[in-house]
Amino acid sequence: MGSLREAYYLSMCQICAAKSSPSMGRRAFLLAAGATAAGSALAQVSVGESSRLRSLVPANELETAAAQQYGELLQEARAKKALAPENHPQLQRLRAISSRLITDAPRWNERARAWRWEVNLIGSQSINAFCMPGGKIAVFTGLIDKLQLTDDELAMVVGHEMAHALREHARERIAKSQGTGALLSLGAQLFGLGQLGDVAANVGTQLLTLKFSRDDETEADLVGLEMGARAGFNPRAAVSLWDKMGRASGNGGNIGFLSTHPNGADRMRRLQENIPRVEGLYQQAIARR
Repeated sequence: MGSLREAYYLSMCQICAAKSSPSMGRRAFLLAAGATAAGSALAQVSVGESSRLRSLVPANELETAAAQQYGELLQEARAKKALAPENHPQLQRLRAISSRLITDAPRWNERARAWRWEVNLIGSQSINAFCMPGGKIAVFTGLIDKLQLTDDELAMVVGHEMAHALREHARERIAKSQGTGALLSLGAQLFGLGQLGDVAANVGTQLLTLKFSRDDETEADLVGLEMGARAGFNPRAAVSLWDKMGRASGNGGNIGFLSTHPNGADRMRRLQENIPRVEGLYQQAIARR
């Protein structure tokens, strides 16, 4: 499980389940809901299984909160005339790249088949991008323009962000951040959702600034790397991307991305070590195109 606290939380879930129903139907439902984002059995990179802690925060509630916040962000950008129109060349480019990555999304999370994916471009000098739970993607023009990203590099950014959503890192982070007392209270209403839904809704405004753990970042790097390779994007672009990020950061660039996605030599080394594992997927994808 990764820690004594996680094991304790899970044991509380089991106790609540045993008391809540004369049958095991609801417990089976909970376990099924908690198993959605396990790593693909056919994956070339190794990321293991997702934490079961995420089952403490219902996916539907969190995705609803994310969609609401995403809508508000787009409305604000539209009011400032910062939301790229449908015929914007960079938006069309971004959507073409994203659509190739989205094709492979269910490999990493079956729930993604039902997600209402959205991809938008927002005019801003900030070097930033995100994918919220449920497949809500936004990229800021500063990321593309200031770093002069190639299609392959842009695919690695979007793939990385999609991986956070597919691996449901937000659910896990939220569950871990609530604390023992809050989770005990949640456990009392585990099957009616009640307060669980409230937790998901209340953190909606925090989703854009949520900081993931080092393990989360590693998973997103590797899953994004493989997704990009399977979609026919050169995996070596992941290294050149982070090289550009590092140089922009050193020049004092406004990199909102690095406030939640730390850069570093270890990250680039790990990516380089995993490129040979997905190189064959890339070559196969190129041959099919």
